[in-house]
Amino acid sequence: MQRTRLPGSIFGLCAASALLVACGGGDAGGAGGQQPPTDQQQTEQQTSEAPAPVKETSGTFQTYQPTVTAITYDPDQVPIGSRIKVNSQSTDGKSKVTIDVQGLQPDRDYGAHVHVNKCGQDSKESGPHYQEKPDPVKPSVDPAFANPQNEVWLDFHTDGEGNGHATAEGNWSLATRDDAQSVVIHAQPTSSEPGQAGDAGDRLACITADF
Repeated sequence: MQRTRLPGSIFGLCAASALLVACGGGDAGGAGGQQPPTDQQQTEQQTSEAPAPVKETSGTFQTYQPTVTAITYDPDQVPIGSRIKVNSQSTDGKSKVTIDVQGLQPDRDYGAHVHVNKCGQDSKESGPHYQEKPDPVKPSVDPAFANPQNEVWLDFHTDGEGNGHATAEGNWSLATRDDAQSVVIHAQPTSSEPGQAGDAGDRLACITADF
């Protein structure tokens, strides 16, 4: 009697075990027991992976008028009708700024920086350079503050047709502060020498830009 009951008992145990595994596998939600992401998790993941939007400002250089975005203060060096485009992208305290110019003087070096104020009738109205960590001493000519890591330097060289390009990337919080409002083109490349750091000569032109 025991010999005939044993196979039946084993068979019953195996069937019960198989049923338990099958039921358990159906509740696990996939390999390793991981649940599929919820709609909210998928949205958060897509948001975190989405690139930051690029803000673009473009303008044609003209002499000052209250409604003009791009102003030339020296038409010989930045001719009326020449153009500039500023692209800015910021995320997590990091920023990338790109400028493209067309129609300036050919084969020439220019300095350029982000400044704290909008452009005005007087070239000085754009104020000093944007600094991530402001120098308590003004004007700022200390290389510890006036440098391409703390400021946004965009010096460029034009080709034979007067076109130029520059890109700067750094740990700048441009999008979350209100003291980055313009790009100023200067007469010469930016100095890094103590006592002259950040100096790039006369302000030739300015565009009020969105960062």
